Amino acid sequence: MRVLAAIAACLLLPGVVAAQGDPMQTKVDVLMRNYDGDVPGAAVLVLHEGEAVVRRGYGLADLGTRAPVTPASNFRLASLTKQFTAAAVLLLAEDGRLRLDDPVRKWLPTLPPAADPVTVHHLLSHTSGLIDYEEVMPDAIDGQLRDADVLALLEPHDRLYFAPGTQYRYSNSAYALLALIVGKASGSDFAAFLRERIFLPLGMARTVAFEDGKSTVADRAYGHSRVDRGWARSDQSPTSAVLGDGGIYSSIDDLAKWDAALYDDRLLSDASRALAFAAQTTTPTGEDDVDAYGYGWRLHGDLRWHSGETIGFRNVTLRFPRERLTVVVLSNRDHPEPYATARAIADLWLAGTARHDP
Repeated sequence: MRVLAAIAACLLLPGVVAAQGDPMQTKVDVLMRNYDGDVPGAAVLVLHEGEAVVRRGYGLADLGTRAPVTPASNFRLASLTKQFTAAAVLLLAEDGRLRLDDPVRKWLPTLPPAADPVTVHHLLSHTSGLIDYEEVMPDAIDGQLRDADVLALLEPHDRLYFAPGTQYRYSNSAYALLALIVGKASGSDFAAFLRERIFLPLGMARTVAFEDGKSTVADRAYGHSRVDRGWARSDQSPTSAVLGDGGIYSSIDDLAKWDAALYDDRLLSDASRALAFAAQTTTPTGEDDVDAYGYGWRLHGDLRWHSGETIGFRNVTLRFPRERLTVVVLSNRDHPEPYATARAIADLWLAGTARHDP
């Protein structure tokens, strides 16, 4: 809350305050001013009642080429990917190709016996108790890990953190395994399934689960990290090629199409969307502004949201379905975290909505 108050106070600073009656865009520009100029930047989307009321890029997508961030710039979504992974599983459940109560070892039998009680539902809701693959990966690896490598890392460890369903613990391992299950249940592979069943049907033709050597990222924003008082490219890590937990690249323009599909049954049935946005956890999450977790979404009161953090990128999506308001901030830099800024942007519209409520 102190961070939100500090950001709100910036709107009152002499020289940067937007005069009363100025467009909301001016106030958003004030909040985003540190992303503008010759620095790694960000793309901001505000959707209100189905309209893009803010759609703008700030700063640079690549310090080397000085390419600017635009609404078409594609950022690595990191954990914003999880909502797409969950949607892929829900589509296959609708198809009758899998069940949410399937034991995970039905699909991935090489997992150790400790995983016997783990179901697909547990993976989706971060209640599986599976160990974090980053805790057991070697200090040095040749190349990058992929989803199948995550399975191989887990196979020798016949233990869980807790009995499935009894606790919540955010799990990248779970979503990497879900990508493998999507491939097995669909008879395709995860990246191809996403493209054929989600991206192309929704017109998200430039969104991709990126596989080096197999696919490309158009208008790519490259990740950067703070070094002393400057910035250095830091676009890839040993885990950047794992797809299910964070490998999708997309733009605010394509994410606007995704957001629209979350209001009706053009992609997922009403029942599947209800599952995605329902509390699937029953114990405290221990995370700020997270009352419960759905399938690929954090839940906090009326807010449905998710963040995405990986080397060189920090992203967030906030959805307020009752107000038909969505805020997306995608950034190709490791600092700052954009959640507080996105909340401050959302508050500009939520305050206006509150004033007009009967």
